[in-house]
Amino acid sequence: MRWPGPASMPPLDAPPGRAPGRAPVRLALATARVQNRVVEPAEYQLMDEAEDGMWWYRALHAGVLDVLDPNRAGPVLDAGCGTGGFLARLRQARPGGSAMGVEFKPEAAARARTKAGVPVAAGSINAIPFADAAFGGLVSLDVLCHAAAEPDRALAEFRRVLRPGGQLVVNLPAFQWLSSAHDARVHNARRFTAGGARALLAAAGFTDVRARYWNALLFPLMVAQRKLLARDEGHRSDVAVPPPWLNRGLHAVTALERRMSAAGLSFPAGGSVLATATRP
Repeated sequence: MRWPGPASMPPLDAPPGRAPGRAPVRLALATARVQNRVVEPAEYQLMDEAEDGMWWYRALHAGVLDVLDPNRAGPVLDAGCGTGGFLARLRQARPGGSAMGVEFKPEAAARARTKAGVPVAAGSINAIPFADAAFGGLVSLDVLCHAAAEPDRALAEFRRVLRPGGQLVVNLPAFQWLSSAHDARVHNARRFTAGGARALLAAAGFTDVRARYWNALLFPLMVAQRKLLARDEGHRSDVAVPPPWLNRGLHAVTALERRMSAAGLSFPAGGSVLATATRP
């Protein structure tokens, strides 16, 4: 299956069975609500520069690819795709697949389109500009945590645009007590536990819900960095590529953790929660 061009994107009009003008109205209302709560342009720039090489993004993308089922029928949507790092990695890992993205900021959507070489629409996860049952898989990485996101509304949209049997994969920052200057910089309003993530997805109507912690081996260092070394509210976010020797070392630890998880080990805590679910 070839990678789709704009002409083969799922329709952007109102979903079947809804009034013709409903989708644009929903999108406009969602846009007004989140206009002042989106990621700052400087953070998009940092993300764009870091996500190809920084150890954390590499570990995240590898972990998501481990759980993203390649056998679900239909394209994959990256909901809140940022500047397109995961979409580019997905296309590289699965060149025969089909994917596209949606991102609130038009400038970031344009960057993602260029970086990944796939269609990316400008829009909100609270009112996704695609028709019902358009996708076989949906990925949303560290997006439901944003101040601009409305988790219940967004999850209802995820369920709407997924086909029956479609797979949902979400990554979420862990533990509200771990909120820090980094969260303020990227406008994170909420953090999650694995149990809370499972309950949230189940309440939204998803089945076969699973959630686990990752970035567990480095979790003590993360706590020290967030709560002791970078407590000042004026501290920059954590989105930056460290020196090469440190970047290699940190990535090696996450690779070891992935092998441990593949062997069936689970962790009681970690810096992030990775959850999967099925749209019934």
